[in-house]
Amino acid sequence: MSLSDIEIAQKAKLQFINNIARSLDIEEDYIENYGKYKAKIDYKILHNLQNINDGKLILVTAINPTPAGEGKTTTTVGLGDALNSLNKKTVIALREPSLGPVFGLKGGAAGGGYAQIVPMEDINLHFTGDIHAISAANNLLAAMLDNHIHHGNELKIDSRKITWKRVMDMNDRQLRYIVDGLNGKANGVPREDGFDITVASEIMAILCLASDLSDLKIRIAKIVVAYNYNDEPVTAGDLKAAGALAALLKDALKPNLVQTLENTPAFIHGGPFANIAHGCNSVMATKMALKLGDYVVTEAGFGADLGAEKFLDIKCRMAEIGPDAVVIVATIRALKHHGEVLKEDLGKENLEALEKGLPNLQRHIENIKKIYKLPLVVAINFFPTDTESELDLVKKRCEELGVKAIVSNVWAKGSTGGIELAKEVIRICNEKNDFEFCYSVNSTIKEKIEAIVTKIYKGNKVNYSKSVEKEISHLEKLGFGDLPICMAKTQYSFSDDVTKLGAPDNFEVNVSKVKVSAGAGFIVVLTGNVMTMPGLPRVPAAENIDVDNNGKITGLF
Repeated sequence: MSLSDIEIAQKAKLQFINNIARSLDIEEDYIENYGKYKAKIDYKILHNLQNINDGKLILVTAINPTPAGEGKTTTTVGLGDALNSLNKKTVIALREPSLGPVFGLKGGAAGGGYAQIVPMEDINLHFTGDIHAISAANNLLAAMLDNHIHHGNELKIDSRKITWKRVMDMNDRQLRYIVDGLNGKANGVPREDGFDITVASEIMAILCLASDLSDLKIRIAKIVVAYNYNDEPVTAGDLKAAGALAALLKDALKPNLVQTLENTPAFIHGGPFANIAHGCNSVMATKMALKLGDYVVTEAGFGADLGAEKFLDIKCRMAEIGPDAVVIVATIRALKHHGEVLKEDLGKENLEALEKGLPNLQRHIENIKKIYKLPLVVAINFFPTDTESELDLVKKRCEELGVKAIVSNVWAKGSTGGIELAKEVIRICNEKNDFEFCYSVNSTIKEKIEAIVTKIYKGNKVNYSKSVEKEISHLEKLGFGDLPICMAKTQYSFSDDVTKLGAPDNFEVNVSKVKVSAGAGFIVVLTGNVMTMPGLPRVPAAENIDVDNNGKITGLF
């Protein structure tokens, strides 16, 4: 009987985290220990490293996710271990897991099998408290906003135009839409309200995009929390909240250092979702990794139409970095799902369905290669049910597009299962790189939205409601028109319709809402039925998680 992910992780021989830091030449003065196997690294180290050349940056992305799973994080970890085993000084940079999916449907986000980040339980649960700090900062701002209204409303805030919501790091559909401030004047001003999940908070985005503590405070002050009766923005700076919020976040801003099962260093820091936020780990952690390693392996959430697009058009633009190579992860099972095979039949060979599902992978390849002009390789995350005929078909179709597809078996074999992939990554890191963005920020808001929809998704048209049209015009008049776009869209399809699998065409995308995240520095565009507060599934993962009398946790995956 094979071991579960958590059983494999609990059997790992971890090194003292200071030894991991020492392998990156990090001095003791910059290490802040959280027990034996976790540490924060003081961002002041970046000042001392500024004259060191950056290492190679490798972005791991994927096809549109399916219930069959793609193993993007597992591939990222395994690739990092494989590069390290080839004597390449490698650092992994990933997002922190949210408790929402950990207790919901998706599970944790520390990899799987023999390609995991450890201590797995800590990382998937409270870790170093970063996400809790973000929740506290977000909710302090909400409390200060409502408190200001209660005590006279000097800023003339229109309570019908409050845009700032409270958050919690849990899937709780009951809190999406609420009415608060009830039961008399002493308990606040009654109004419609609601909660987002913490990883959708602008505070999360700001933490991930800030370059230092000073930049963090500047960004927080710019947050638009509401509009006044003259339709002018009211900010966190107007509420005099920036200093207090920054105080709550000063330690959360420091990247977290952990390790893989094979003791490869890994920075785990920040965790915005990619379907409702910008989907990348912190700029600070990525830049720290680039200065400390020769190769940095990072990932962006969900498929390349979401995570990679935001990594390239938002994070790379703001941080002034660019990837040297891209890895697109696919599985035979997931491609057959895109070919409309039922989940229970995915283990059976079906070349016809695989052929039908391959256009999803092909579209992602074409986007990375032709739109962004980046070198790439396809990693076929291996499952025991995969047949030679199926693997050969994927390799052949990729070869026709001028891209190599390599089978990766890091889940079962760790670094040894990723050696061939690692060698190809090393090779393409030295290929010609003509990285371009999908759009210019100098375009109008609509032009940028339509560039993403037509160029990346391959949709025909974007539909805007009258209220959205009005809000876009309002944002441009306020001077926010030159910001990049953060699309909130279903992860399961190129379109905004979860049922459109594969590579749909002749579809229209419906924009339901737009709002400015002025502190983060982008415009959030919500499409279709996407929600910023998920719900738990019929059978949540939480039902199978337990802890024994010795404190040993079971059921995490």
